[in-house]
Amino acid sequence: MKFNRIIAVAAIAFSGILINSCSRQVTRVSTDETIDVSGNWNNSDARMAADELTGKILGAAWIDTHMNEHQGKRPVVIVGFVQNKSHEHIDAETFLTDIESSFIQSQKVRLVQGGKKREELRAEKADQQTNATVSSMKKFGMENGADYILQGSINSIVDAHKRQKVVYYQVNLELTNIQTNEVVWIGEKKIAKYVKN
Repeated sequence: MKFNRIIAVAAIAFSGILINSCSRQVTRVSTDETIDVSGNWNNSDARMAADELTGKILGAAWIDTHMNEHQGKRPVVIVGFVQNKSHEHIDAETFLTDIESSFIQSQKVRLVQGGKKREELRAEKADQQTNATVSSMKKFGMENGADYILQGSINSIVDAHKRQKVVYYQVNLELTNIQTNEVVWIGEKKIAKYVKN
């Protein structure tokens, strides 16, 4: 009888230890704080790249050149595709949204929608042709055409040996005049991480 009681107490104690050792703790942190858990591309890298590249593109001479050539009109920009050529899955959408937000806040350029968002807008206009009143219906052919398109890529190089690795990321962006195909600005942001296990 005593032996069974000892086994029962031991089993309860062991299960308590297992439950405590498997518990997870979550702590809220500032989104501006840099926390690198895995060594992979993360929100801090996306934010740093977007901030630096946005500062460079909005401070470059192409804006003044455009305004001088177009009677002071701000350039209209569309953000195109940023290709992920890195060794890991990187969703460029948050990075690009940060750039678009900076474009709008700066008031130096005008931004038009591209890609799937533009398709959704056109589908809504098409729906309005049938379902909206004539006075509120939005017409086709009234969009602002973009003067420039921003495109780019995210690349990486991994140098690893045993339990150490260096991960090198490079974000490249190019701004191209849509009418002439002239590249008017090129920028890059490099990030290197040393990871030791």
